[in-house]
Amino acid sequence: MNEITNIIRKRRSIFPKSYIDKPIPKEIIGEILENANHAPTHKMTEPWRFKVLTGDALQKMSVFMSEWYKTNFTGKRFVEHKYNKMKSNPLRSACVIAICMQRDPEAQIPEWEEVAAVSCAVQNMWLTCTAHNIGSYWSSPKTIKDMGNFLNLNEGEKCLGFLYMGYHEMPEMPAKRSPIEDKVIWM
Repeated sequence: MNEITNIIRKRRSIFPKSYIDKPIPKEIIGEILENANHAPTHKMTEPWRFKVLTGDALQKMSVFMSEWYKTNFTGKRFVEHKYNKMKSNPLRSACVIAICMQRDPEAQIPEWEEVAAVSCAVQNMWLTCTAHNIGSYWSSPKTIKDMGNFLNLNEGEKCLGFLYMGYHEMPEMPAKRSPIEDKVIWM
């Protein structure tokens, strides 16, 4: 029990600017995805879908994201720092996993339950990354609404964000949480 508690409490958002140039073995990416596949899901709809981007796909993502930003944020809305971040984050990452959700129209499950199931899958991924000392960060930029063609999404499938991943050399950071007693009422 101590091991799972330790991994949960060590999990942090580690951003692409902290990643080092070291590839993530395909077997570890496979383990991360398999652990995602074991998330809870109401009526076994398993709504999570993932698109794994490595190598040249990261370069294409960089171009797509930065060009999308340049096209959609013109004039005073354009911020050079945000543009550069859209361009560089995929290139700094060893792997980016597009987090997608496929709705099951037959299941008649509220959408929030499907989003919750995908979120549980992402938490499993994040914890697996933490166990392997892989930094990860779930980002949901405005571009996700227009990722359909880039990601070849199926009908009824939507992108909920990206899990940027990369090895890092950052020291462990203490958790910044207020006491649980402030958030619980025993009845």
